[in-house]
Amino acid sequence: MKKIFITSAVSLLIAGASFAQQDKKTTADYDQATKFLSFNTSKLVYNSNVSPVWLPDGKFWYSVNTAAGKQFVLINPADGSRKTGTDLKSILPEGGNDKAPAMGGRRAGGSPEVLSPDGKKAAFIRNWNLWVRDVASKQETQLTTDGIKDYGYATDNAGWKHSDRAILLWSPDSKKIATFQQDQRNVSDMYLVSTNVGTPKLEAWKYPLPVDKDIIRIERVIIEVDQPKVIRLKIPSDPRRGTLCDDIACSGSFDDNEWSTDGSKLAFVSTSRDHKEEKMRIADAATGDVKEIFEEKVATQYESGQGSVNWHFLAGTNEIIWYSERDDWGHLYMYDANTGKLNAQITKGNFVVTRLIKVDEKSRVLYFEANGREKGQDPYFSHFYRVDFSGKNLMLLTPEDGNHNITLSPDNKYIVDNYSKPDVPPVSVLRDVKGKLIATLEKADITKLVASGWKAPEPITVKSRDGKWDLYGLMFSPTNLDKSKKYPIINYIYPGPQGGGVGGRSFSPSRGDNQALAELGFVVVVIDGTCNPGRSKSFHNVCYGNMADNTLEDQIGGIKQLAATRPYMDLDRVGVWGHSGGGFATAAAMFRYPDFYKVGISESGNHENRNYEDDWGERYIGLMTRETGGKSNYDGQANQNFATGLKGKLMLAHGNMDDNVPPYNTYLVVEALEKANKDFDLVIFPNAHHGYGADSYYMMRRRWDYFVKNLQGAETPKEYKIKTD
Repeated sequence: MKKIFITSAVSLLIAGASFAQQDKKTTADYDQATKFLSFNTSKLVYNSNVSPVWLPDGKFWYSVNTAAGKQFVLINPADGSRKTGTDLKSILPEGGNDKAPAMGGRRAGGSPEVLSPDGKKAAFIRNWNLWVRDVASKQETQLTTDGIKDYGYATDNAGWKHSDRAILLWSPDSKKIATFQQDQRNVSDMYLVSTNVGTPKLEAWKYPLPVDKDIIRIERVIIEVDQPKVIRLKIPSDPRRGTLCDDIACSGSFDDNEWSTDGSKLAFVSTSRDHKEEKMRIADAATGDVKEIFEEKVATQYESGQGSVNWHFLAGTNEIIWYSERDDWGHLYMYDANTGKLNAQITKGNFVVTRLIKVDEKSRVLYFEANGREKGQDPYFSHFYRVDFSGKNLMLLTPEDGNHNITLSPDNKYIVDNYSKPDVPPVSVLRDVKGKLIATLEKADITKLVASGWKAPEPITVKSRDGKWDLYGLMFSPTNLDKSKKYPIINYIYPGPQGGGVGGRSFSPSRGDNQALAELGFVVVVIDGTCNPGRSKSFHNVCYGNMADNTLEDQIGGIKQLAATRPYMDLDRVGVWGHSGGGFATAAAMFRYPDFYKVGISESGNHENRNYEDDWGERYIGLMTRETGGKSNYDGQANQNFATGLKGKLMLAHGNMDDNVPPYNTYLVVEALEKANKDFDLVIFPNAHHGYGADSYYMMRRRWDYFVKNLQGAETPKEYKIKTD
């Protein structure tokens, strides 16, 4: 028996050595994975997408990368004719020096100044007050005088944003400015400390939290510029809230404000702290008097569209175009601005208006983008439409199956349309506003990309947890996929609720490192679960009040459905990773579903939303309330409270100067894991912000190593360096 035992042991050792040899990733394997990152794939795509620059004579030009180098193209939209050249001087009037007219709220390059519509003045902040500079003479004039620290004008230093730019909206005649004096004197501070030799530097700014009684408020003002005068609107201060995202300046300008053409009136929307009440108001620019027009109250959270604020003030006819999801879909409505009464619903049906692109008041026609109207397509694909103010004559202008990104000409006569799918490269065309095809401008050439070994992701469709909805996503598999083998699964997750893991539906040669990970021997699955925008209101509301849901049951159910028809997917080896909201979801997955998810990498997660900027949590969870016993409605959504559920391998990562999601979110989880005597891994990036910056490729390599070692049981090349050149 003893001899037999020794022989068996030796055999096992030899077999083990052989297995380890077969499951060792080499530098060549990692080099192969790196081939699929964007800095390698993007340069292999030619003639992709058109960004038109419109000229005063109605023509437009664009540049495009071709296999022979950059090419400039001049298009006459009247007949679709084109001229090409290697230099702008050869094809553009006056040597290519045409300048586009200044737009209201346009910034001067990347500066914090805001140019007036006539381009003659630039508004900026100095010492908490608003100033204006004459562009030609450089003369500066102080517009306000009572701004002080934490009570300044037009400031952009709230929550996860703290820049020096001015948030304001010029009137069309360049004589007035709509802005605010921001009161954050009673708001709590956030602190971050640098890592360096010697005394660390303290970074402190106002960062309200859901636990705070007081949040940032704005006192709305109109400022006359030529003879400086501040006119305060005669209403109480508003919470610093917007209808579109987590801020009042999602677009970079002062959102939810719109001037009448003559500058005599300012229409604006006031949003409640919890985003459940919206008040449409119109102010008299001369007196500051404010008229209440109408309000909308919702049970969960109101939003004015996806990608742009979609309400619009028609001063000439005293009408207001309003956006609402009151019939479970995002649609446009027409109100009487005098009486506040609803005149008509403009768009109807089981589809979502996402962006109101153009309002042609003279012709009384709207141009807008919408998702989900065209049957048989991915409901996230965007199409372009026109419709009369009356709701009649709805017309599809972009009929091809795919996601359409459009640019409307300044004269509203033409459309440049770039359309594609995640697995189908772009085609760029020119149409008139009735949808007639005038010319095909470009067709993307991916010959070299395909020759490099690239393959497109596979679009997937699965059922939601309750079978009610179809869910859409992408799956990435090795280019040398052997269906007779078993592959570990990696679930890349970003649960939203303001967007999903798939991201844009247009073609991209690389989506993060999804294909790179697949190339290392994984099947990577990305599913946009319920709770995400771009579809019905009920779809988006599934997780309202419980962000800890994180679409995880949708993810797990979807992966199981995929594996049922793909035996090469190994349900016993499933990993998960994500960043920010995805980091929150990853830790939740590892703590709440430890028998399904075996390995997780949680980057920069907002694990405790009482420690995250107030607006996000209060928008999607609601205001914090206390239950019997002192617990709040936020307790059950805090990851540290579930850390004892960890069974698998977990890596946490965070930048210690993260001013979006402060690192204390992750430290709370670290503390809980240590108290629970759990093993885990931790990566800290000193002085790094939310996205890690220069350290991002180090984190990527660590991510690859972690999954290879813990899902495949394989060795990795020591300290592999991802080289971008």
